[in-house]
Amino acid sequence: MKIGIVVSEYNYDITMSMLKRAEEQANFLDVKIGAVLQVPGTFDIPLGVKKLLEKKEIEGVVTLGAVIKGETDHDQIIMQNAARKIEDLSVEYSKPVALGISGPNQSRLQAQARIEMAKDAVDSVVKMLKRINEIG
Repeated sequence: MKIGIVVSEYNYDITMSMLKRAEEQANFLDVKIGAVLQVPGTFDIPLGVKKLLEKKEIEGVVTLGAVIKGETDHDQIIMQNAARKIEDLSVEYSKPVALGISGPNQSRLQAQARIEMAKDAVDSVVKMLKRINEIG
């Protein structure tokens, strides 16, 4: 099993901690990470996902990011559009893509508390791959 990871560089301290947890979980599950693609922000994640899904050897993708509430509703727009496009790509390529992006409407403290959820995103892709492979 070979997966890819697309991670936002925005809120770097949080997202790189998420990446570390995701890599640890993949290693624990004996899943190979074929590519890690860092993109500037969550809004850029779908294009990164598409590029990884185009690679035949990548069977699924984990997305990682942290969308933190600011003074406007910008976080809502970013998260809604990214999540929708990520799901569209999963269906288009018939490969699982896990939404490991925390937010919207969260504080920095809440985002830090959700770092461990990166493991859940890896688990999700692995479970989907196993179930998809079961049905052929």
